[in-house]
Amino acid sequence: MPRTGERGGPQTRAKISQAATRLFLERGFDAVTVAEVAREAGVSSVTVFKHFPRKEDLFLDRSVDAVELLRSAVHDRAPGVDVQASLREAVLRLVDTRHPLSGVDGRSAPFFRTVAASPALIARAREIAADLQRTLTEELTHDPAFEGDGTLLAAFFVAGYSTVLVETARRLTAGEPPDAVVDDHRARTERLFDALRGGVPPRP
Repeated sequence: MPRTGERGGPQTRAKISQAATRLFLERGFDAVTVAEVAREAGVSSVTVFKHFPRKEDLFLDRSVDAVELLRSAVHDRAPGVDVQASLREAVLRLVDTRHPLSGVDGRSAPFFRTVAASPALIARAREIAADLQRTLTEELTHDPAFEGDGTLLAAFFVAGYSTVLVETARRLTAGEPPDAVVDDHRARTERLFDALRGGVPPRP
């Protein structure tokens, strides 16, 4: 018999994710098993894998949201708004609202520490970045309103924003004041989009 509350759906997924995140932050990703996550969430290991085929995705569980963000930036932009402007608006909105995807919400520092301590999570984060690049390339390639090299734009955007995030993670985990880190993160994100549109400016 399934355990109480083990029905599938968004609530079960959220319960599993919350239990996993709590355990991973407390003990480290590599020290926690999927069976322990299942017990903490009150479900079976089979149910955990139904929602999260890979253990790493229990912690890096917002990749689906990132994919939808990219697709929406391409497909749902207003008439006359180009892709770069739409991406810029979407990413800066994440920063300004301190969304978890921004890397600058209140839980980002322990999140980054946990990722940095696990080779498996680092490897999976790189795979997710590659997946996001492929997704954006495909969306741009099939967008009749986009004129340009979608492969290059996707590569530059994903690599550039990954670089911004890595520096933000370094500063947050080093204990720098969060407000100062957020301001710098936003400024570097602005410079990234300026560079995507006009090229990298010379040093002043």
